[in-house]
Amino acid sequence: MQPTVTIVGAGQAGMAMSRCLTERSIDHVLVERGEPANAWQTERWDSLRLLTPNWMTRLPGHQYAGSDPHGYMRASEVVDFLLGYARSFDAPILTSTTVQEVSSRDGGYSVRTDRGTWQTRVVVVATGAAGTPHVPTVAADLPRSISQLTPSEYRNPMQLSEGRVLVVGASASGVQIADELARAGKPVALAVGDHVRLPRTYRGMDIHWWLDTLGFLDERWDQVEDLARARRLPSLQLVGSPEQRTLDLNAATAIGVELFGRLVGVTGDTLQFSGSLPNMCASADLKQQRLLEAIDQYALANGLDDELTEPTRPKPTAVSAFHTEIQLSDVETVIWATGYRPNYPWLEQHLLDRKGAIRHDGGVMTQPGMYALGLPFGRRRKSTFLDGVGPDAHDLSEHIVGFLDLVSARNQRGLR
Repeated sequence: MQPTVTIVGAGQAGMAMSRCLTERSIDHVLVERGEPANAWQTERWDSLRLLTPNWMTRLPGHQYAGSDPHGYMRASEVVDFLLGYARSFDAPILTSTTVQEVSSRDGGYSVRTDRGTWQTRVVVVATGAAGTPHVPTVAADLPRSISQLTPSEYRNPMQLSEGRVLVVGASASGVQIADELARAGKPVALAVGDHVRLPRTYRGMDIHWWLDTLGFLDERWDQVEDLARARRLPSLQLVGSPEQRTLDLNAATAIGVELFGRLVGVTGDTLQFSGSLPNMCASADLKQQRLLEAIDQYALANGLDDELTEPTRPKPTAVSAFHTEIQLSDVETVIWATGYRPNYPWLEQHLLDRKGAIRHDGGVMTQPGMYALGLPFGRRRKSTFLDGVGPDAHDLSEHIVGFLDLVSARNQRGLR
């Protein structure tokens, strides 16, 4: 086997690229360590739904066609959607195949897997943003009596004992898990760091409708002043639910979740938290207000005020007296909703930065003929969304065509 392009990963990003290459008649293969949409099948909790509404479930040549455009897909429905997408254009997926090494060779690349080695001209890394769950070093200081899980290991409240649960991290995963546990009757503490607060709906429209309409999600990587910071932004503090409810810290405390600041360490028999909670909440509230003001200005400028509900703003996050420590004996489970870290042991080290992330410019890696797709703010702010990998894949597939044409022209000149 010597495909022109090898795509590593058969999730939404890899499939979007496969569709774009198929349309351009470029032979390729997708290499998947498990089954297609593997992460959606094996690394999601039972109640998880997409953060984006169904009408935003769009990939090249394929989109949601069901009867609930304003609903939110469950993980199992996302799997069905992606598998149907792969079948729609007969995606060339090589399953149960683990990539062990990608190395430069003879003007192209050698791809070594546990099922053989082949040569390829182009490599697309499409393994997505969720690499290895990040567990802070403080985890090693916890006693063995405390169970520890990551969101990829958590499934439902029945999995946990009856004691107090500490959820560390208050972005999408953290607030959703804390909310689910509290509603199941578990005592829950939530350690809050930097977070992005948004209402589920505003003036009668889903917040993602506003983000899409204002062009916020289409903002390009070469248009932002601080791209590194934009790529580090936490996931939105949202939940997809049939009733379109808002899930923020106020909603969490209303059902009994106790808020703490950022977890900083263990001292003796005590978990220590920073006193930054009020500042973190005030910063998130301010950013939310700025966005809602921009929405109101857009509505006024475009004559939408009469069609929308009144601009009722969410109340500021209520931070009453809070504690900065918890006795270790009071905690039975810790869930580390602290994000993910890149993990590319099969890539050459010069392709990665000091933190192990891929070096790239809008998805074009530093080594000619190598590309990355599905990373945070890859080419657009929505690069990690189902609705975002398609435009990125289209752009990068166009770049691949140009690269292959250049290689072909060079080879032809060499033969003359």
